[in-house]
Amino acid sequence: MILMRKAFLYCVLLLASAVFAGGQGKVIQMGEAVLQPLQERDSVLIADQLFYGFELSKVEEGTRFAFPQIKDTLMTNVEVVSPWRMDTLKMTAGRKGKPGLMDLRGGLVVTMFDEGTYYLPPLAVQRMSKDGVVDTLVFDPQKIEIKTMPVDTATFKPHDIKGQIRYPVTFREVAPWVAGALALIGLVALCVWLYIRYRNTHNPEYIRKDPAHIVALRKLDRYRGNKMWVPEKQKAFYSGITDTLREYIAERYGFGAMEMTTAEIFAQMKDTDAPAELQQEVRELFERADFVKFAKFTASDTDNASALPVAVKFVTSTYQAEIEEGGE
Repeated sequence: MILMRKAFLYCVLLLASAVFAGGQGKVIQMGEAVLQPLQERDSVLIADQLFYGFELSKVEEGTRFAFPQIKDTLMTNVEVVSPWRMDTLKMTAGRKGKPGLMDLRGGLVVTMFDEGTYYLPPLAVQRMSKDGVVDTLVFDPQKIEIKTMPVDTATFKPHDIKGQIRYPVTFREVAPWVAGALALIGLVALCVWLYIRYRNTHNPEYIRKDPAHIVALRKLDRYRGNKMWVPEKQKAFYSGITDTLREYIAERYGFGAMEMTTAEIFAQMKDTDAPAELQQEVRELFERADFVKFAKFTASDTDNASALPVAVKFVTSTYQAEIEEGGE
């Protein structure tokens, strides 16, 4: 072991001497190297990292250092984690033209992956002063014991893997789900509303209808005045009034007045609650309209003036009778 250390030190000195080309100085024995675990615990374990280097005090400012070339391993089973590095621990300014003084710390970081006792090699560093004199500083080797994590097999009991820890759910986590649910509810509500609206406007079963007498009176109101009494417009005048009454009769009394002749309509009307005198007036209106439409008959102004009032009277009278029947 001693021979190996001397051989290692000799090689280090040869490598270091090639770095500086200044005047040869002395080989100075500096004492023990610094070996310090970077983890704070009682023992050094496998894969722990250690600082291995040196500390110098009161080094004149301007002094230069050269380190031996060490790549991945310092020795067998000792890996280099971090290469050589020099740090200034303290700086004292010079006075009266004298150079400042420095406290320095230099070294590298190593680790071991096998249990056992390791004898680390000595460290040799070249120091060149400002006047060009090169000294070799030698630091004695260190010993380190690497241990494994102790396990008490007598008392050790294996345990099952613990389940996942469940933390309280935050609003930030559930906000996207809440927003998505609200958007979905809104979309469904919109679809339902559009369906109901479409059904109510396109399906005859759901279309809201005005009462038959309101529809009839609204249509009859279009024929007020004497503008349609002229012979060439009388056909449209009487057709409009009688067609309106046919629709009202079909809705009010429940038979197909639109497809019946005048005689057939009033044969059915005999069994209704419409007064016989009113039925006669309306029948005369229908017969006059048949003459105008099919026999090119021209009605007098007196007949034209009475046509609309008779139709309105029939609608309002029969509707009033319907209300009275419902009240009874």
